[in-house]
Amino acid sequence: MSPSPEVLLYGIPLAFLAGFIDAVAGGGGTITLPTLLFMGLPPAQVVATNKLLAIFGSGSATFQYWRKGHVEKALVLRLIPLALLGSALGAYLVHFVNPNTFRTLIAVVILGVGALVLLNKRFGLEDKYEGLTTRTLAITLPATLVIGMYDGFLGPGTGTFAMFMFALVGFNLVRASGNARTVNFATNAGAFIFFLIGGQMVWWIGLPMGAANALGATVGARMAMLRGSAFVKWMYALIVLLVAGRLVFG
Repeated sequence: MSPSPEVLLYGIPLAFLAGFIDAVAGGGGTITLPTLLFMGLPPAQVVATNKLLAIFGSGSATFQYWRKGHVEKALVLRLIPLALLGSALGAYLVHFVNPNTFRTLIAVVILGVGALVLLNKRFGLEDKYEGLTTRTLAITLPATLVIGMYDGFLGPGTGTFAMFMFALVGFNLVRASGNARTVNFATNAGAFIFFLIGGQMVWWIGLPMGAANALGATVGARMAMLRGSAFVKWMYALIVLLVAGRLVFG
């Protein structure tokens, strides 16, 4: 039995909220995936339709950060191919390994990342990026491949992990968010094409929720740039808890 159109009455506002928080600190999928499941869609349609939403939201956020100069193009353009390769590898590995095996481990890791961000009071508040140094590339190249694999394999919190990576090499959290959204848009685009070919997207749900997700992402990105890294930092902490809870319980 397919969902009735009434599901959009709660699907659209939740998609807006997901777009807002994803543009600020990542983790929007922790809202949209359960929402689509609650509508009664089968898992294959949930995953495919969620990528339709994600391409709207991450694309909108990327545009906002890009046009305001909060994306480090020279670095990000080098990382996108690795993100796409990692995503493809992760999608391949999911057929051989039970994702539930890693859920608790990833939840512990992301809570540790969140604690490190919060306990270090200056972390991510100042921009200390030194350019395409050996250290920058030594951290971001392998980390992007791993993050891409995680996105293809499991998914929740991909943008949150990417933000931490960019903050680790010296970006403030606003620029880290802009860079992370851009890389995440690339992985979403790759997955979108894959799922588009598979024909599992529920367009009458995905398009209006995608538009709401894009609007939320626009508002979220502008809010992050307006309020600065301190605002993003506390939003980041909330999203870490949301993602960890989603991994453990769901």
